[in-house]
Amino acid sequence: MVKRSRILAFFLVLIILAGTLGTTTKGIIHNIKLGLDLQGGFEVLYEVKPAKKGDKIDKTTLTSTVSALNKRINVLGVSEPNIQVEGKNRIRVQLAGVKDQNQARQILSTQAKLTFRDVHDNVLMDGSDLAEGGAKLSFDEHGKPSVAIKLKDADKFKQVTEKVYKMGAPNNLLVIWLDFKDGVDSYAKEAGKAKPKYISAAAVNQVFDQTDVSIVGNFTVDEARQLADLLNAGALPVELKEVYSTSIGAQFGENALQKTILAGIIGVALIFLFMIAFYRLPGVIAVITLSAYIYLILLIFDWMNGVLTLPGIAALILGVGMAVDANIITYERIKEEIKLGKSIMSAFRTGNKGSFATILDANITTIIAGVVLFVYGTSSVKGFATMLIISILVSFITAVYGTRLLLGLLVNSRVLQNKPGYFGVKKSEILDIAQTNEHTEVPTKFDRWDFVKHSKKFFIFSGALTVVGIVALLTMKLNLGIDFASGTRVEIMSDSKLNVQQLEDQFQKLNLQPKDIVLSGKNEEVGVARFIGVLNKHEISELKQYFKEQYGSEPNVSTVSPTVGKELARNALIAVLISSLGIIIYVTIRFEMYMALAAIVSLLHDAFIIVMFFSFTQLEVDLTFIAAVLTIIGYSINDTIVTFDRIRDLMKKRKVKTIEDLQHVVNRALQQTLTRSINTVLTVIFTVVALLMFGSEAIRNFNLALLVGLVSGVYSSLFIAAQLWVVWKGKQLKKGKTKKPDHQDAEPQV
Repeated sequence: MVKRSRILAFFLVLIILAGTLGTTTKGIIHNIKLGLDLQGGFEVLYEVKPAKKGDKIDKTTLTSTVSALNKRINVLGVSEPNIQVEGKNRIRVQLAGVKDQNQARQILSTQAKLTFRDVHDNVLMDGSDLAEGGAKLSFDEHGKPSVAIKLKDADKFKQVTEKVYKMGAPNNLLVIWLDFKDGVDSYAKEAGKAKPKYISAAAVNQVFDQTDVSIVGNFTVDEARQLADLLNAGALPVELKEVYSTSIGAQFGENALQKTILAGIIGVALIFLFMIAFYRLPGVIAVITLSAYIYLILLIFDWMNGVLTLPGIAALILGVGMAVDANIITYERIKEEIKLGKSIMSAFRTGNKGSFATILDANITTIIAGVVLFVYGTSSVKGFATMLIISILVSFITAVYGTRLLLGLLVNSRVLQNKPGYFGVKKSEILDIAQTNEHTEVPTKFDRWDFVKHSKKFFIFSGALTVVGIVALLTMKLNLGIDFASGTRVEIMSDSKLNVQQLEDQFQKLNLQPKDIVLSGKNEEVGVARFIGVLNKHEISELKQYFKEQYGSEPNVSTVSPTVGKELARNALIAVLISSLGIIIYVTIRFEMYMALAAIVSLLHDAFIIVMFFSFTQLEVDLTFIAAVLTIIGYSINDTIVTFDRIRDLMKKRKVKTIEDLQHVVNRALQQTLTRSINTVLTVIFTVVALLMFGSEAIRNFNLALLVGLVSGVYSSLFIAAQLWVVWKGKQLKKGKTKKPDHQDAEPQV
């Protein structure tokens, strides 16, 4: 009865899970908001400056500015804008899905100050006298475009027209001026200049007691409509200076979304097949829990009202590879216990118990890197960090507790008793239980491999790589993107192959001289041009319009001011240092100082290998590169911690008295965890390679950095971290002996 009830419970859980996923997943995916890079849009970071001398920028001023910007965004019809105050004097605006990005840029920051003056240039009325939302496009009696406005106070307008009327001809003129400030005067076609624009001068032959007024000028329909929008948006209480901006065409976003989803499906499918092939029944359980993991990630993101970005999808896909790490750690432990001759039920309990601490330690160190990324990253990097943190937390629940529940139901039903093949263990690999004890170690395929013996060779190899890397950095340096070097980046996409000369000629027609142009994509259909200096709004507007006419889609344009570039570089360095310090502290608390120091040396080694690779290849280094480095720092420590955890377990079973004992323990730990190290890095490599081959070009360098870091991470965990610990611990062991010459028989405490 017990046997049958547990099997029924197992299938009942599967039916409920399948029913939930099948009926709600589509709705959840539909609800999730897509970021700029997936649906196109515009993002700008403004530095807020006082409008007048003596004014101060405080919380009240920033709040008023955000409110004014919201009014302007309403004009654009963007349903879900994201406006955030950053620091003491900055505001970031994100407008995903905005159709006319040039109009968005202009309306956000352009001060359209309307003034009514007499012939002596005395201001009689201004924009503050307009009723809120009272401006609209209209047409005069001749059918020409004009702007109809509604005034707040008819009596004031009566007084103004009465004053002008009394001046008599030819001085009875009410002159209308439009002062464009801190924006683009599209009417005068002058970019960025605060130049009053003469609109009209109406002769006042009678006194008007009314609120409805029509402004007639030499307008086109678009100009009249835009003027009405600007007047309705109201005046900004401050001046806004662009210090960072990025605009992504809708076609780029749609293309990136389709490619990345395809890459994700391929990468996840490879992981599923690998787990089933290698771990058999537990692999099937892993596929079920990983499916639940993906569903929960999307559900939580929907609940959070989060914005899904391209790096965020990459983090989700990578998260699947990382989530399976916990399954592999547990399954390898269970397989070891089965090989020791224990029953399936006993092996399941012991394996779960022994793997829990390892999984916890590995996940916390990755979370440390994720939190640092979130604190010091910009918007897209924050999206990646958010998804990474959520992925780690959810994977811990599904991989640990979900696996225990499902596999536990089958194991405790005893249907798997005496069936080690279901766990990928051959009967010939199982030891006789009568001949084993608590000190018995399971033979591995790598027992003949002596990792410690060749440690000096690995140190020399890594040292040589470091020297070569330093020389490369000094001579070739890094190809810094505009995130760190400041300037402008333009990305153009075509349906056919591009060539550099063609793009240079086209930029020449716009009187623009790019620093360099790089082609990418499978058929070189994407061209990336970088400019020294920040292009102004008028230049960006013309550029986007020109290339849209040439290739059918708007190019992506990003600008970074020198100030922000320096800040991003500084924050990147701080992020790496804080992440390293956090890991040192945690590993020291959970293990010991020497292990923490060895782990950090190996992590910095991995980070430097990535930097060296980018120096040699001259691939562009941008913010996603830093995200990749910190991800590797968090992920690489997983492998190192698993090794250190096994070293700690072995030292509990064996008294370490000599350096030879120490070397034996480390060798056994590396031999026993090598399969796990290879399998976990393979699962993540599946996703990274899939993203590289089928994913978006926008995160290609990010994926390359991850791939190099993953390979380097396995190498450093096996041949750097553990080997350094042997050297440092061996010296401590020698010191312990020399300090106690009168107690030669005492066992050294390690």
